[in-house]
Amino acid sequence: MKQRKFEEKVGELYAKGVIPGLAHPYIGEEAVAAGVCAVLKKSDYAVSYHRGHGHSLAKGVSADVIFAELLGRETGVCKGLGGSMHATDLDAGVLFSTAIVGGGIPIATGAGLAVKLLKQDRIVACFFGDGASNIGGFHEAINLASLWKLPVIFVCENNMYAISVHVKKSVSAMNIADRAVAYNIPGEIVDGMDAIHVHDASLRAAERARRGDGPTLLECKTYRYRGHGLYDTGLDYRTKDEIEEWMRKDPIKKLGGKLVAEGFATSEELVKIAEEAEEEIESAANKAVEASYPAIDLMYRFAHA
Repeated sequence: MKQRKFEEKVGELYAKGVIPGLAHPYIGEEAVAAGVCAVLKKSDYAVSYHRGHGHSLAKGVSADVIFAELLGRETGVCKGLGGSMHATDLDAGVLFSTAIVGGGIPIATGAGLAVKLLKQDRIVACFFGDGASNIGGFHEAINLASLWKLPVIFVCENNMYAISVHVKKSVSAMNIADRAVAYNIPGEIVDGMDAIHVHDASLRAAERARRGDGPTLLECKTYRYRGHGLYDTGLDYRTKDEIEEWMRKDPIKKLGGKLVAEGFATSEELVKIAEEAEEEIESAANKAVEASYPAIDLMYRFAHA
């Protein structure tokens, strides 16, 4: 719920012109971040990409510093220098996020190698979209991770569109998870609209990685309700019927329904959780709006001659 409320607030601030640059909403895909990050320890690493707010929140990064980063303020997770698509918070285990399509995949393999060489009790979860599965780095990185049995979970969030190109027009395989067989690792198709299903698949992959048996490729079939970015309605390449069909599979409603049906929560408790999430997000956004921009001399601290 926190992810959903966060992204809705981002959309509101973007429409007001408060957020500079671009932002790519995660609405509809929340079950993936929630399910994967639920099996990660704080010390485990997450490598994200341009649609990464949900991953950071699920990994434990404060909404305060993410909002501040989006607004370019000095209290941001990267002191306002990275913006929406670049976040690093080593305390929470968010190693890196990148705007370069697939750019984080080789880095995740490198992190996995470092973990193995240093004999650390850590694993790496690498998030990327369906479009990134077509770059050379995807194949090279997974090949090496398999050869060296690195503790990496490769999480493909297949929302069916690489910007506006449907996956059937860009991927020759029936499923992206099918590509795992070429690298002698497990490939599993996951219902990315079901947080429990994502959690269970991620737990199997995490246990495999921690045993030293190597990586897993998870393909989470999911859907973004909004356009590629907040500047894009998504209606130029998708029909309203398609969007509405996927919205009927809403991951938050699905999880809430399961919790109530199985006696883990009441409807009243779920309403309270939503209210508390909204209050937290409103507070974080207000703090970010009131925060200062970085001082001009900050640019010299991170410039290397």
